[in-house]
Amino acid sequence: MSNKNIWYLPGPFHQYQEDVKALAKENGLRIVDANATGSREDEADDVPEVTVRQVESTPVLLIDGEGGVDGAALQELIEKLHAERDGIVLLIEAVEGLAPLEHPGAGELPIRLYDALNAIHRDVVTLTGERDNLVSEAESLRAEIARLKAIADQSGDNAEKIAALKAQLDAASVQYRANASVESLEKAVADLTKA
Repeated sequence: MSNKNIWYLPGPFHQYQEDVKALAKENGLRIVDANATGSREDEADDVPEVTVRQVESTPVLLIDGEGGVDGAALQELIEKLHAERDGIVLLIEAVEGLAPLEHPGAGELPIRLYDALNAIHRDVVTLTGERDNLVSEAESLRAEIARLKAIADQSGDNAEKIAALKAQLDAASVQYRANASVESLEKAVADLTKA
């Protein structure tokens, strides 16, 4: 991307008083968690001002490795959970239309969610194609119905005309074929007036 439309904002996004997703959408920006990436590529110059909500401080878990707790393993698990959360957040933003749907790259849950969303997307594309085909088919059927109605109306007019011509020829005792065309009947009636 080269149009500088990324708003690097430290997450979690629910910590802000403003609806940052709505602000991003209004300003044509894509939010990326500034805590999750060191890159600032395509960072937008003009981003909305936001304020952090005042919340009570939450307890912090200190891992000291004592008491049989493997601090490194626990820290690794916490980092894995943060990565999964970030992947899920990106997928949610894609569903909300704030970002493109992209493979999360890591995390079992985000990958499963991506696969499910991708399957839904494929189904929607298939259904949209089928709907468009049905609309096209319905339009062609409507045109065919209109054409057939016009022929039926014309045929009804011809039937009345043929009956009138045959009545004139019968009155003049002129013989004609039972399946004679309108043109031949008109010629026979025209010949009557000449005689």
